[in-house]
Amino acid sequence: MIKKAIILAGGKGTRMSPLTKAVNKQLLPIYDKPLIFYPLSILMLSKIKDILIIVNKGQLNQYQKILPNGDNLGIKITYKEQIHPKGLPDAFLIGEKFINNQNVALILGDNFFYGQNLSSKLLECTKLKKGAKVILHKVIKPELYGVAKVNKTGIIKLLKEKPRNFISDLAITGLYFFDKKVVEYAKKLKPSKRKELEKLV
Repeated sequence: MIKKAIILAGGKGTRMSPLTKAVNKQLLPIYDKPLIFYPLSILMLSKIKDILIIVNKGQLNQYQKILPNGDNLGIKITYKEQIHPKGLPDAFLIGEKFINNQNVALILGDNFFYGQNLSSKLLECTKLKKGAKVILHKVIKPELYGVAKVNKTGIIKLLKEKPRNFISDLAITGLYFFDKKVVEYAKKLKPSKRKELEKLV
């Protein structure tokens, strides 16, 4: 069973500027609660109670005012700061000690999931023993997303960020489940042209 998870809540939030110049995107309200409460609830539905939240440098106090340590929710929350956004795999380098050679889930801090049988599907994913599970969703305009091409058995054969030509209509949602080798793989990556660590799965 996967018992640990990381919420990656960094990033510059440029698409929501100027609001995000004062407040991190994940702390902006969606209906009656901050956005980060929604990915946190997904992890709680997955029965994951040990959670590391990675935030931008200088914004830790903002998060700790809203989510101190998780005691009131029956979970454990710890924090790490990310100096510069370096891509998704950087979360595993920052969280290496937290992961502690165990399987781990990762969810982006601006994700909002809902759907039929969601809880049961999440619990099935936490049973991962080896490899990875990546949550995908069909979209109308795949050229706007990172997409995954899968074979008939559901194995991912290719990942492509915002493809110009059609590859697949299955978008990568930002919810992942990895085995303990994820840190080892992340360490082998070199920065892309965008100066980010990419192509983890």
